[in-house]
Amino acid sequence: MVDNNILIIGGSGFIGSQLVAQLVRAGVGQITVACRRYERSKHLQVMPTVRVVTADVHDEAALDRLFAGVDAVVNLVGILQSRRGAAGSSYGADFARAHVELPRKIVAACARHGVKRYVHFSALGAALQAPSMYLRSKAAGELAALSDPGLAVTVLQPSVVFGEHDHFLNLFAVLQKYVPVMLLGGAEARFQPVYVGDVAQAVVTVLQQRIGAGKRYELAGPQIYTLRQLVQLAGLYAGHVRPIIGLPPSLAAVQAFFLEHLPGQLLSRDNLASMQVDNIAAAPMAAELGIVPTALEAIAPRYLAGVHEQQRLAVYRRNARR
Repeated sequence: MVDNNILIIGGSGFIGSQLVAQLVRAGVGQITVACRRYERSKHLQVMPTVRVVTADVHDEAALDRLFAGVDAVVNLVGILQSRRGAAGSSYGADFARAHVELPRKIVAACARHGVKRYVHFSALGAALQAPSMYLRSKAAGELAALSDPGLAVTVLQPSVVFGEHDHFLNLFAVLQKYVPVMLLGGAEARFQPVYVGDVAQAVVTVLQQRIGAGKRYELAGPQIYTLRQLVQLAGLYAGHVRPIIGLPPSLAAVQAFFLEHLPGQLLSRDNLASMQVDNIAAAPMAAELGIVPTALEAIAPRYLAGVHEQQRLAVYRRNARR
């Protein structure tokens, strides 16, 4: 059985929503989801045994109030962009706060409240000497999470995660609705995308079977793709196939510089630096997790087809106004 009272920090997003649903199905007695914005969690409030709490988890007093009666904690908090760090620093202040300082606070709260299980989300490719602030901060966060030998900590390192409502394939599908040509930095970077349902199942398995204390598990799918291939598939499944032009490193850096200063920050120079390291695993899933990874081709066509459908309906609406 999964522990009876589980706290999920940052649980209202893409991965968290899948995880909460699977924990409910697994029969968890109480699931507390801590999030920043109440309105983003409305879809979770209809689930039985789920309690949503709006809290600033970076505030130690607020964090402490979440830990009463908790058996296990799952930390899903992560960001993709940060301000640049000061000269000589490994990463910027935003990465430090979300990826390093928060795990330290969670570990300390676990010690104060007698919580013995902690599942920490990191990233595939995290390393202290990695080329990007993101990956360096994720590695430092792993060390913070594993700092208490009395706490059973499992670190999960997913590759880029796909599934309905993802912010990866959906982004490239939508972009190809509007641009005639895709100018792509890092086009030959390699990824091993993992299905969100498999990621959630890995957490449930770790908690159910009480495995992985002190271990890091890489989570990846069965197939390796270049970024170019993933963009091509997103366009194909959405019904918007566009020519793709891979940019040389110098032009890719210029493109990233401008994109990181636009609303939405589609790409940053640090994201581009992360792509210097292949985002692939030694093995897709550890055997002890018992998960057969789901192929992207089995899932993505169904939800990316909706991008095409939404455009078709928009055309009908415009014509109806004539």
